[in-house]
Amino acid sequence: MTDTRPETPAPDYTALFAQALQESPTQDAPVLRPVPAQVSPAGLPQGIVRVADTAAPTALPVGHEVLAELRSQASMKIGEAAGADASMTEQDRRQRGQSIIRQVVSEWATKYAASGSDLTPQQERAVREAVFDELFRAGRLQPLLDDPNVENIIIYGDKVRVDYADRPTRTWDPIAKTDRDLINLINHLARMQGQGERALTPATPNLNLRLADGSRLAASAYVTPRPSIVIRRHRTRGQGLNDLVRWGTIDASLAHFLTAAVKGRKNIIVVGSQGVGKTSLLRAMAREIPSTERVGTLESEYELHLHEDPEGPEVVAYEGRESNGERGADGKLQGELTLSDLFPQLLRMSLRRVIVGEVRSKEVVPMLHAMNEGEGGSMATLHARSPQLSIERLATLCLEAGIGMTEALAYRLIAQAVDFVVYVRLVDETELVDHGGKPGRKHRFVSHVMEITGIGEGGRPSHQMVFAPREQDGRREPRAVPHGNISQSCLEDLVRAGLNRTVLQRPWGSWGAPLETMMPL
Repeated sequence: MTDTRPETPAPDYTALFAQALQESPTQDAPVLRPVPAQVSPAGLPQGIVRVADTAAPTALPVGHEVLAELRSQASMKIGEAAGADASMTEQDRRQRGQSIIRQVVSEWATKYAASGSDLTPQQERAVREAVFDELFRAGRLQPLLDDPNVENIIIYGDKVRVDYADRPTRTWDPIAKTDRDLINLINHLARMQGQGERALTPATPNLNLRLADGSRLAASAYVTPRPSIVIRRHRTRGQGLNDLVRWGTIDASLAHFLTAAVKGRKNIIVVGSQGVGKTSLLRAMAREIPSTERVGTLESEYELHLHEDPEGPEVVAYEGRESNGERGADGKLQGELTLSDLFPQLLRMSLRRVIVGEVRSKEVVPMLHAMNEGEGGSMATLHARSPQLSIERLATLCLEAGIGMTEALAYRLIAQAVDFVVYVRLVDETELVDHGGKPGRKHRFVSHVMEITGIGEGGRPSHQMVFAPREQDGRREPRAVPHGNISQSCLEDLVRAGLNRTVLQRPWGSWGAPLETMMPL
């Protein structure tokens, strides 16, 4: 391990240890928080009783200067052990590292005990965990990555903001002492994930990678005043449509409809703004694909993780690759593999369906062709502010693909390829408090399912709402409920796939209770 600390006179760490343990932890001291119970992406269910957590958070009894010294000592001994055993695997190295860290921290605790006070078992364990995180995990980021309620971690230099699923956004302690240390931490994470070709350097100032827990990290430096990092958590990886029903994202009627749409091999685009849960819904829908089918997934960073589902279909998973920062004679970035580069090879893999994690660029054209020419049943996500605007967004991406496509051809391709657009909405009320002092929560739900019915007026795709909000007789439901609009040919396909027609005849769907929000929707 490379020690990136500035060259300053070594402080008296024994004295720092003694001083820190004699003082009460301040409110802003770094804290290793106990991991809360898992909650849904929609937040805590209404009516849930919060049980007080009797396990108090364990504050780190020392500053990060002491942790840096302990880290340096342990790193040196771990390096010596690895050098003496060339056959040591990464798992062996971690196990040996735990033993060495325990020894190093124990020796420090013994030195401190000689000064008149002892470390409590909880304090010693907290220090051991913090040193292990520095060497083998994500350092000061690790408590946030361990918290299942964290949705986004936003870092700008020493400023850290954390978005939660069940409470308002909060600020956090700095993740690193300096900007250089922060960049080193991000590159350390890239190496730990086996993505050594990805690094944040002056030649490659932008970095995108996936973390071990499935989170997606995006970072920029050298082109921004200070390093800027965003980590988007994927808190739901093994959940299906029934879990989304339980969380309030969809109701049982819509879950039944989406199941039939997947099994009926309809091409579906999941649409919404950033962070609303598009990937979670797409992943849940993909779990309805029969296990006998062969499916290809295409992502810039693995987020769907369908290839890790032992009960799912046979999956051929492709992941894009960033460049090494150099350009060839043709001006193209060396080593880069975009989704559009990978698409032709993916289509040679004898697949029955193609799933694109997120359509952002010119991969839209081969995706639409795959939807149009194959058996159907392909899916993707797309950023758009409404279901109707998703059509314009797809058309714009087609025109920007640089293949000379006209607007009329783009609309025609969309109309022939896409069967349904599913729109996911997010209502964030975590900053609001009701009259009783109860904080608001985040509401994620599907609000529209739009069918593309062909070419309509002006050459644009025609559409109709199969599910949408409803307001009638003084009652309003902002979530998706059946509207009874669906083409006869599509309905027959879905009935053959198992759809119960009566589901589309329920004007208020299967919602058991109205959506409880601070402000009316």
